Amino acid sequence: MSLGRVAVAAMAKVPVAGEVKTRLCPPLRPDEAARLARCFLLDRVEQLVGLPACDPLGAYFPPEREAELRALLPGVRLWPQVGTELGLRMDRLLADLLAEGYAGAVAVGTDTPTLPTAYLAETCRLLGGGAADVVLGPAEAGGYYLIGLAAPAPALFVDMPWGTSTVYRTTLARAEGDGRRVAVLPTWFDVDRGEDLGRLARAPADPQAYRAPRTLAFLTELGR
Repeated sequence: MSLGRVAVAAMAKVPVAGEVKTRLCPPLRPDEAARLARCFLLDRVEQLVGLPACDPLGAYFPPEREAELRALLPGVRLWPQVGTELGLRMDRLLADLLAEGYAGAVAVGTDTPTLPTAYLAETCRLLGGGAADVVLGPAEAGGYYLIGLAAPAPALFVDMPWGTSTVYRTTLARAEGDGRRVAVLPTWFDVDRGEDLGRLARAPADPQAYRAPRTLAFLTELGR
């Protein structure tokens, strides 16, 4: 059976010093944190481009900074995240993409640069083949690194305790409570704190891990 196309949006803030990855400062300086965020974004988009049945795009915030991201991602379809609250932005993004006729729409963060490509491919397979209504990728800290939908699901984004360790569990409970077929991917780690940088540098030893070329080169430059 042929798969339907799935839109996969890399969620990203425009990488400006002092505005991104601030929890990595220290040990990083604000300019270094912005450079790392830039590497995260470029590596994730490059990873998505190689996926079958996937249409990659960059979903950026704030929306008035399109020109800066366009210079960073020439040739990549860009989509503004509209709204002041994360849940509303994600709900609108995925609903708008599904309205274009995609079999599924996915929002994936950029803070998991070593996320195995197989997890992303499985998400596209599940949604493109109609095998799941919701796909969730739990993060170790209790959130999720990825959410994919086959149909709009605003209840999964309203009044969500964003930034807490209960986001994944709450989302899963709501989706199952609505009777949606949920597929859960393996847990992976994101890079939020200084101590995560050492783990990121060691991640390529895991045969599953994606070898994010720009990210790993930048860590080598930093001497980590």
